[in-house]
Amino acid sequence: MRAQDIMRKTVITVNPTTPIGEALLLLRANRIRHLPVIERDILVGIVSDRDLRDALPSRLLTHDDDETVLQKPVAQIMKKQVITAHPLDFIEDAALQIYEHKIGSLPIVEGNRLVGMITESDLFSSLIELFGVNRPSSHIEVEVDDRVGMLAEVSQIFREAHVNVSSVIVYPCQKANKKNLVFRVQTIDPRAVMQLLTDKGFTVIGPTEGEVFL
Repeated sequence: MRAQDIMRKTVITVNPTTPIGEALLLLRANRIRHLPVIERDILVGIVSDRDLRDALPSRLLTHDDDETVLQKPVAQIMKKQVITAHPLDFIEDAALQIYEHKIGSLPIVEGNRLVGMITESDLFSSLIELFGVNRPSSHIEVEVDDRVGMLAEVSQIFREAHVNVSSVIVYPCQKANKKNLVFRVQTIDPRAVMQLLTDKGFTVIGPTEGEVFL
């Protein structure tokens, strides 16, 4: 899945001369946390709700220049070095950008032209869809030897059981030379396929019997 598949194509933006007070109203009215700053269709910066809050006058103390602060342009507080992604980037690469740089959104650009935006919530929604947890299903976790072909061998068991697999995740096991395969399968009661896996010599480590019957 690519960034262009999940990005928001309608993006609320401001320009460098937009007053801080106006930018704050845009954030609140649209319930968003980041505003890309555009000049002649080119992305030149980004301003966050935190940037705006830090620039606002104190609620406890009033000053003669409070109104002046609200009229100052966002260019004075925007971040000019913007972390971006391309529409054809994989979403896992976009997620890595957000994770490594500890940012809440990722403008999507072609050249310097803004074409979309991805937020943390967009990535979470996509993750849920990719894992298939938003559809009626069950998960089965299998411990296997860390060698070539194990995923295909386990998948063959699901084929024999006529159970469709929605998604699969492979991650390291705490045991040496082992891997864990987590399958999301389109069946509410996974006991039959779990038994078939066991009969074929595979180690099923989840769900436990208590989890199955809950």
